[in-house]
Amino acid sequence: MKTINANTKISKIINEDPAALEAIISISPKFNKLRNPLLRKLIASRTSIAMASVIGACKVNDFFEKLKPLGFEIDETVVVNKKARKSRPEFMENISRGDLVEMDVRALLDSGKDPFQLILEKLNSLKEKQVLKLINSFEPTPLIEILEKKGIQNYTETVDENLVFTFFYKTKHISFAEQSSAIDSELGWDQVIKKFENKTEYIDVRELEMPLPMLTIIDKLESLNVDTALFVYHKRIPVFLLPELKEKKFNFLIKEIDNSEVHLLIFKE
Repeated sequence: MKTINANTKISKIINEDPAALEAIISISPKFNKLRNPLLRKLIASRTSIAMASVIGACKVNDFFEKLKPLGFEIDETVVVNKKARKSRPEFMENISRGDLVEMDVRALLDSGKDPFQLILEKLNSLKEKQVLKLINSFEPTPLIEILEKKGIQNYTETVDENLVFTFFYKTKHISFAEQSSAIDSELGWDQVIKKFENKTEYIDVRELEMPLPMLTIIDKLESLNVDTALFVYHKRIPVFLLPELKEKKFNFLIKEIDNSEVHLLIFKE
């Protein structure tokens, strides 16, 4: 019996019945990206029905109605996993209209471009007491998690199903350069290069459009031999990839060549 609930991962549903892919895509135009095998591989395994309903601006029940004809049984007794909603932070109470800097990234995302670097630059250009108001069509959870680790305060307001405001407040300059050291490794760049001499595979993702660089790297790592390192030519520090590497127990080193070229070395001890 194919039983699903609001917390069932999209990948599990598709694996149980490949026909579910088209059924899910028909729910919202925002799910068209699932047609891309690499993108589907990354997103579907991390996204539940409840999470997808937020992304697609639809209801959990919309999934149930589309999947029932395919033979899926619905368990409606399961409680949806939700994060506790944040209370309104102090920086939001003290903000004045003149201290609010708006940035609308919807057009960039719709064109398939990654706005992260522009967001980072905008944050670092803020003056004291200024707050960045990010305008989007969904809550940018990965971005929030990354910036929280950098000490950036945030608050999200959902205006409607297609309009979300996320406010960011920083107290210091943000940099990801410190992530150029290997996780749990005392080796430096030259030592690791030498260690994996003749045991290194190379890929170049500089000309790929977002999010293909990240997906290509993850796909390559899944077939990488344990004693082999992956050398990546990239045009920026792949900040969204780094948490994935940590989760998969990979070490990494990052070497910034210039403003448009970064070398990334990924390996396991």
